[in-house]
Amino acid sequence: MTDHNGSMPDSLKLKFCGLHFASPIVLLSGCVGFGEEYTRIQGFSNRDAGAVVLKGTTLAPRLGNPPHRVCETPAGMLNAIGLQNPGTEQVIGHILPQLEFEETRFIANVSGSTIEEYAEVTRLFDQSPIDAIEINISCPNVKEGGVAFGNYPDMSAQVVEACRRVTGKPLITKLSPNQTDIRENARRCIEAGTDALSVINTVMGMAIDAHTRRPVIGNVQGGLSGPAIKPIALLKVHHVYEVARKHRIPIIGQGGITTAGDAIEFLIAGAAAVGIGTALFYDPLVCKRINAGIADYLREHGLGSVAELTGTLRV
Repeated sequence: MTDHNGSMPDSLKLKFCGLHFASPIVLLSGCVGFGEEYTRIQGFSNRDAGAVVLKGTTLAPRLGNPPHRVCETPAGMLNAIGLQNPGTEQVIGHILPQLEFEETRFIANVSGSTIEEYAEVTRLFDQSPIDAIEINISCPNVKEGGVAFGNYPDMSAQVVEACRRVTGKPLITKLSPNQTDIRENARRCIEAGTDALSVINTVMGMAIDAHTRRPVIGNVQGGLSGPAIKPIALLKVHHVYEVARKHRIPIIGQGGITTAGDAIEFLIAGAAAVGIGTALFYDPLVCKRINAGIADYLREHGLGSVAELTGTLRV
């Protein structure tokens, strides 16, 4: 939704970690490539989003997992891409210069197999024009036998601390739902220096081909996203907000948002901004409708901004 001069209504604008967002919508990592994939779709504009999170980037190029990598499931999608990307040097040297930074904010998504890799990729992005850095702590730690950094508060905190030491840019830590206590993990990440939290990453799942009796996904398991995980994501946002609000740490709420109503629920649960991902695969213009719906809701309820709606759950 835009007004007569092509800009967003003032009610949708917000400040997130000191960055000006024209809309509460954040396009999620892995769903829009490196910010250029949707620009060739007629009617799509990066201006419809407050921020775009680039595809997960590792230090060296990665080919990713064997096929199949994506599988549609009831009310959702499984994916196991395996962080296919051209490496940090290529992203900074050749992709970032092609992005239109005046249209929206661009956020790098940092991934790694060791704490040292996270820190080095973050350091390199710190020297780039990127607006902020999201840490994907759901990656497996090769030094610890493949356990995910994000499932253990100690390891999560170590990654955040290492990245914090090498950048002055806003740090956003993407929390995994596949852990015992997301509140404790959030607290440790905040103490380690994160500026914001992204809640949640995908839920692990699998699909089986009954005819061949083999997993559909080449990696056996993948991350479940889409409307199927919305109730889980809403609860996790509510839990994390209980911790984050004490420290005034903003949350990007995500997981199954496909309508303005979904987005509004996440804002009420405690999100300052909302992430759109899987919905883009079948409705690339969904952001326009979500922006319009949020603006209508704010007007109908006498609210002047998205910030006035954040964390207003009545329990």
